[in-house]
Amino acid sequence: MIIDKLSNAERYYPLGDLFIKGFNYLVNTDFSNIETGKYEIEGEKLFAIVNEYETIDAANEKMEAHRKYIDIQFWISGEELVGHDILTNQPIFKEYDEEKDFLLAANQPKYFTLMQSGMFAIYFPSDLHMPCIKNEKSTHVKKVVLKVAVNNF
Repeated sequence: MIIDKLSNAERYYPLGDLFIKGFNYLVNTDFSNIETGKYEIEGEKLFAIVNEYETIDAANEKMEAHRKYIDIQFWISGEELVGHDILTNQPIFKEYDEEKDFLLAANQPKYFTLMQSGMFAIYFPSDLHMPCIKNEKSTHVKKVVLKVAVNNF
C-alpha cells in the first residue's frame, strides 16, 4: 500500500509503464467536467472509474481486496477515511468473486487514514481497504479509481 500526494507521482514511475500512463492520466485530465463512469486508457490493462458519493459510517462495512487489478485511488474533491490492513489469514466475509474481482474480509480495519483532495493510494492484491467512510460527518466525494492489471505489472 502506498499513500501520497499526486504531486509526488513521479516517485512511483519505476512501478512500470501502466503506472506512468495512469499517473499521466490523473495529472493531465480536468476532472471538473467528467461524468461518473468507466474510461479506457489502455483497454482492460488500465482503465479509470470515476465515482461520486456521500461518505458513510464504517459500522456495517467490510474491507475488500482484489486479485486481477491494483487500485490507484485518487481523490478529486472531498475527504474520507479509508480503513487498511494487510491480507493475511483474516476470516472471509464474502469469498472471492472472480467476475467482480473482489473478496470481503470479516474483520474491521486496524488503521484508518484521512484521504483528501489531491491525494492518492495504491492498493496491491495483499492490501485490504475500506473506502467511502465518513470522518466526523458525511461529505460528498468525487474520486477516480484506476485499475491496473496485475498480469501486466
